Amino acid sequence: MAKRKRAIPQYGTVELNGIEYYRTRIQDADGKLVALYARTPEELYDKELEALEQIDNATFRRKSPTVAEYCEKWLLMQSVHIRATTLTDYTSKIQRHIIKELGQKRMADVTLDDIQLALVPVSQKSASVYKSVVILYKSIFRAAKESHVIDENPTIYLDSKGGVPQEERQALTDEQAERLLDAIRGLPPYVFVMIGLYAGLRREEILALQWDSVYLDTDTPYLTVRRAWHTEHNRPVILTELKTKAAERNIPLPVCLAECLKAAKAISTSDYVVANRDGEPLSYT
Repeated sequence: MAKRKRAIPQYGTVELNGIEYYRTRIQDADGKLVALYARTPEELYDKELEALEQIDNATFRRKSPTVAEYCEKWLLMQSVHIRATTLTDYTSKIQRHIIKELGQKRMADVTLDDIQLALVPVSQKSASVYKSVVILYKSIFRAAKESHVIDENPTIYLDSKGGVPQEERQALTDEQAERLLDAIRGLPPYVFVMIGLYAGLRREEILALQWDSVYLDTDTPYLTVRRAWHTEHNRPVILTELKTKAAERNIPLPVCLAECLKAAKAISTSDYVVANRDGEPLSYT
């Protein structure tokens, strides 16, 4: 099959130093006219195509937002459908580990090497933190690719394995638990520790627990988990929306814990099972 002949434009000519050249003008990324010269129309045509491609790339990169700008936009988009606590966590990690390292770079200019170098300080933190930061990188650049902000996603081959592995936690033995309870009996942390030991609630679940979720007058006493505690600017905030549906659960109370909670409720003046001296939920301090 015969090779298709290229349609070469009709170029003007100009004489420079006694030599005839073909010439054309194109508009660069700044809108200025730039002259191109060549000895043959074919050579000039190739030069023109190459120059136009370079201008397109330069214009694309100039329009590409910085990493900091796109991260802010991505967080705003996420805020529509994630919990406030999750958004706070995302914002903190993005500020510390993404914007701090790459914030001034253009999204279109970021390479896999750039990201791997930015992750070096994160590798000194726990494996869970490292993995969560990698997931954020992947999510942000995948969204940018899908929105045509970038042509290539540099995180495709980014490995989430890294960070410092956590040592396996050992549960208290019965003897250790008894020694702990004996040491704090009659002190403010006693009820908190009893709930943790015998109901298995997490810290944020215990601190959000209110008496309306504790049922002590039934044949089988139980409590229900339906709130969670967290802090914003060191002020406690109680959420009624939990991370997952499975987090909402009923937990039967062993006799020792039921008796402990009955005694605590009899002297409580707060809606919260564990409260500060003003009857409000505890803060970090």
